[in-house]
Amino acid sequence: MPEAKKENLTEQVIDPRDLVAYQPGSIVSRMLVYTKSGTITVFAFDAGEGLSEHTAPYDAILQVIDGEALITITGTEYPMKTGDLIIMPANKPHAVHAVTRFKMMLTMIHA
Repeated sequence: MPEAKKENLTEQVIDPRDLVAYQPGSIVSRMLVYTKSGTITVFAFDAGEGLSEHTAPYDAILQVIDGEALITITGTEYPMKTGDLIIMPANKPHAVHAVTRFKMMLTMIHA
C-alpha cells in the first residue's frame, strides 16, 4: 500500500476554525505542522470533553480559536475564551476542559 501523501497547506490563507469540525461527545484533531523543531495541531472539543492532567517535555502555546475552556496548570485554573492564549511550561502538569464546544490551536516547541 502506498504511503499517504502529506497535505500541503503552505502559501494558503487558512481560517484555523475551518480545519476541524465538532463531533458529538468527541475530541477531533488535525496536525498542520510536524517537524523536529515543533508541531502545530488544531483541536475541536465537544462541550464537557477534555484532556486529563498530563505533562509534556516541551513548552506549548495554547490559543483558543472558538468557544470557552478551562485550562489547569499545576493546580491553577485559567478560564479562557476565543482569542485568549496561554503558555504551558514544559514538565508542568496541565489539563484541558471544554466549558462550551471549543477549538484550540496548540503549538509545541521542541527545544
